Amino acid sequence: MSTKTQGKELKVIHGTQDPSTTAQTPGMIRKPGIDSNTVGASKVWLGHVTCEPNTMGPIHHHGEAETAAYVLKGHIRVYFGEDFKEYVDANAGDFIYVPAHMPHIEGNVTDEPAEAVLSRGPDNIVINLGE
Repeated sequence: MSTKTQGKELKVIHGTQDPSTTAQTPGMIRKPGIDSNTVGASKVWLGHVTCEPNTMGPIHHHGEAETAAYVLKGHIRVYFGEDFKEYVDANAGDFIYVPAHMPHIEGNVTDEPAEAVLSRGPDNIVINLGE
């Protein structure tokens, strides 16, 4: 569905799109819903992420993009700081905020899968820093 007003379109995207169209890190599958490919968005990326049990991604950051997540199911841990010794834990119903350019490692330290709604802007920038 789409409606045009003043040259802009209001759209409904039914379900998520193929994850191969967006940046990924191992252990997490990011499926876009709203992005440059689906609606021509230039300032926001919104999608659904699943995180496999007992899996941590690599060290990375998101460049100029700030990240916000809402945990739908399970448990997500994010390591940060000097030598990645600090961490925050988020469970279903919790929000997570990661500032732009902050190196971190995220994942799922439990035996159950985790899911979240992820928003990032201006795009789903993922810069893997290696291990």
